[in-house]
Amino acid sequence: MKRLRTRIAAYPLLAVLALVPLLTGCGDTGGLVSAGSTPTASGPVHLWPDRRGASVPPADPGGAPPEYIKGIPPVHGEDVHAVDPVALVQAELRSHPNTEVGADGMPAATAAAIRACATDKEARDDEDPEACPVQKPYYRDLTGNGKDELIVGIEFPDKMMSVRAYTADPDGRLNRIMATTETVISVELAGGDVVLRVPSGNHGYELVTAWSWDEKQRTMLPTREQIVRVPGNPQAPGNREPAPVPGRR
Repeated sequence: MKRLRTRIAAYPLLAVLALVPLLTGCGDTGGLVSAGSTPTASGPVHLWPDRRGASVPPADPGGAPPEYIKGIPPVHGEDVHAVDPVALVQAELRSHPNTEVGADGMPAATAAAIRACATDKEARDDEDPEACPVQKPYYRDLTGNGKDELIVGIEFPDKMMSVRAYTADPDGRLNRIMATTETVISVELAGGDVVLRVPSGNHGYELVTAWSWDEKQRTMLPTREQIVRVPGNPQAPGNREPAPVPGRR
């Protein structure tokens, strides 16, 4: 009798065990499947770790310090679209006369041509477009405050160009936040960056510099530089593909 009771008690346990594979199979539906082992990550290797490195003093940020422009009427609502770029550059010339180097540097012939530009917009439409070195303005939010900044290009001899950017503060003052002069191939806007392409000095390559707003310096700084191959330049053995144009995010 004791042996019979043992067998009867075992039957429910066998039935439960028989259901386990079925339940397990249902739980696997749609589940993750292992892709196998992954390679071990390899971090950078510091060569000659015991060598004492050179001491490098802090570098000059490289951008022009911000400067408020005198001789321009206050800007209402921080709207730089109302600013006449020619009148703006003429005001800068009055503040820095006969300056040929630095952020305000300008060849004498270019300065004379800008002073001769028509100050009336309607009269300017009738003059030769190449007579006035101040180029068509562009607008973009460079500082991230939700309002446009004014970007001005001034054509210099020998394909050189002065690229300048201006922002307006809540008090209506116009503040120049970028001024650089380069032998320019092209100027582009990428996000909130001003991107300059200039000859690199190496045949078949050009230097691409992205100027970005720096909140601490309150000015635009050259934050990224890349040397890229000129499109269509034949590839030499071992050359890499050109790097992308540096841009924000």
